[in-house]
Amino acid sequence: MNSKDLTRLLQSLADGHISVEDGVNQLKKLPFEDLGVAQIDHHRELRQGVPEIILGESKSLDQLKTIIAAMQRNGSNILATRVDAEKATALCNQFPEAEYNVDARAFCLIQQKIENSGAGKILIVCAGTSDLPVAKEAAITARMLGNEVEELVDVGVAGIHRLLAKSDQLQKAAVIIVVAGMEGALPSVVGGLVAAPVIAVPTSVGYGAAFGGIAALLGMLNSCASGVTVVNIDNGFGAAFAANRINRKG
Repeated sequence: MNSKDLTRLLQSLADGHISVEDGVNQLKKLPFEDLGVAQIDHHRELRQGVPEIILGESKSLDQLKTIIAAMQRNGSNILATRVDAEKATALCNQFPEAEYNVDARAFCLIQQKIENSGAGKILIVCAGTSDLPVAKEAAITARMLGNEVEELVDVGVAGIHRLLAKSDQLQKAAVIIVVAGMEGALPSVVGGLVAAPVIAVPTSVGYGAAFGGIAALLGMLNSCASGVTVVNIDNGFGAAFAANRINRKG
């Protein structure tokens, strides 16, 4: 339930179109619903403007089905991240209205029209094609949260002219998410070119001394470009959620 749903419910109650008992029945699952395997925070959309999002990794197929079914009954838009292809196939069979992005490992079930709530565009800059799964997770998350999103792919520092050729897009963006592995240099470059907030996402892409993304993480944390914010390794979702809060209207 979001603020519009609550307003309609209270107005219907005030106008006498529904009984107090009906109103109580519709509100009884707030603020949460105990499913045994999870306690769904149906109140989150009222508090934060977006419904609870499911981390699919490490959850069993049965757990995911239970959680998604409960959120579907509540009428929420549903995003589950880190869902592998095998589980996604079974979920899409049970929820045929859903869509699955194999690159992002993102399961989406849209039940309400997604309205643009962003003040401007979120630009996602991806250093290399190998970083694309994390960038796609960020893109899908940002769109599900109501933002207009543009994507730049394979514009890393190994060929910096590819990035500089897109300077107009960089300058027009309200928030920029930069996804990079290896040494993690790209956010520093972008941060030195733009006035918009830059959110850096280190990926686990790289050979041995990349240490599964730690080298990129440390490089980004030590960026000489002022104002670069860093999220956890491979956390495209977290970057998009932060970008959404920065970009939200009002």
